[in-house]
Amino acid sequence: MNKFEISADSTCDLYASEYKQLNVFVAPLEYTMADGDNIVVEQDEYTKESQYIEFYEKLRKGFIAKTSILNVDSHIRLFTKMLESGIRNILHISQGYGLSPTVDNANKAIEEVKKSYPDANIIAIESDTTTVGEGMVVRGACKLRDEGESLEEAVKQIEGFKHHIQHFVLVNDLKFLARGGRISKASASIGSMLQVKPILEFGRDGKLKVCRKEIGLKKAMNSIVSDYAKFTRNEKFPFIYIVHTDNLSLAQQLQDMLAERYDVRPEIRIMGPIIGAHVGPGAVAYAFVSNEDRPYD
Repeated sequence: MNKFEISADSTCDLYASEYKQLNVFVAPLEYTMADGDNIVVEQDEYTKESQYIEFYEKLRKGFIAKTSILNVDSHIRLFTKMLESGIRNILHISQGYGLSPTVDNANKAIEEVKKSYPDANIIAIESDTTTVGEGMVVRGACKLRDEGESLEEAVKQIEGFKHHIQHFVLVNDLKFLARGGRISKASASIGSMLQVKPILEFGRDGKLKVCRKEIGLKKAMNSIVSDYAKFTRNEKFPFIYIVHTDNLSLAQQLQDMLAERYDVRPEIRIMGPIIGAHVGPGAVAYAFVSNEDRPYD
């Protein structure tokens, strides 16, 4: 019997089959898709690849996707479901605080459910990352759980390695960054005309930062591939993934470049709609756990 079980919000971008395989409980976030006056509320609980592709095709056609924070009630439902099944020790992993204060709602929910389940031991932590990076934190927690670690020891180790998750994000369409306030609309317009490709990384504060800009796709791809050599891979948590927003061909190109230069071939994954709404279609990124801390404050 495990000493604790794991839950997460859906921004960790595990596939539906993986939640079952890893025995992870998940709370799906909601988002809206607007086409003029027609607004539809959707949930981040895709089960087919075609659903991901359809989402990005809609963004290309001009649909506006808006996301919202996972509220307290959603966390209460998640924790209550786990507690009703007999689980008492829970590690909950939220999206990074630098992007969203989701963990605050998780902690408010913990206070509420403990009124009915005073013996519940629930610890919520924020991952200082999102999408496949957050997924690495979840996978790391699963590894520690399966190795028999206690809840408290798992939290200690995760808090230690989560700041070592390195990310290199190459954005294709600047208007989505402008919409989210990452860059100005004027910079997005000029940058698009000049074929500027911003490269984003997570800082130590868990915020996504535009760390540099390259002119042209070729230079940008070479730049993020070169970043891998600045770090050494963590052997205990050797996770490495490529993620894309419906740009499989570019993801495969990145995979080949990393394999040729470093003899490493990351698994390719597609990004979910919550973070994909802010990055926009056509983006590609990769992430891994290093032995070194993130270089940016």
